[in-house]
Amino acid sequence: MPKTIRELADELGVSKQAIWQKIKRDASIDLRQFTSTKGNTVYVDVDGQKAIKAMFSNDSSTRYRQQKDDVDDNKKDAVDEQDEVKFLRNLVSEIQSEKKELHKLLDQQQRLALQDKQLLEEYKAEIKDLKALTMAPHDDGEKEVTSDKQPEPENSTPESQPKPKKWWRFGK
Repeated sequence: MPKTIRELADELGVSKQAIWQKIKRDASIDLRQFTSTKGNTVYVDVDGQKAIKAMFSNDSSTRYRQQKDDVDDNKKDAVDEQDEVKFLRNLVSEIQSEKKELHKLLDQQQRLALQDKQLLEEYKAEIKDLKALTMAPHDDGEKEVTSDKQPEPENSTPESQPKPKKWWRFGK
């Protein structure tokens, strides 16, 4: 179940600013993959919560730091909020650039799909033309006539020669 930074801070017994500072100092964790934003609120998923809790469990001086933060809270609030705003702005900027890249990829994919469709239509038309050529009936007698006029081989016998076709006319 996602939790807000405030809820997570309360659970750990630290301030919200302490969590943001820890995230900022620990570059090994890319919290963007564990967060989502709704309005102005940042939600951390279960994996992100585990990562943040692990950062604080490795730090034995968390309680001391919390007490120090409480003393300097007024002074740090403005700085921490600026860091938080910078972090969120960077996050938004990266999301926007990723969105632009996704739009480019989508446009490219759509263009390729259109090209594929056009090629498919061209291939279908070619296949149709080829089928029409192979299925066309030989209704004109030119091919048979021209085959009769070919020179005879020298060693052919009268039985092996094709017989001329008889054309019958009905009615007269």
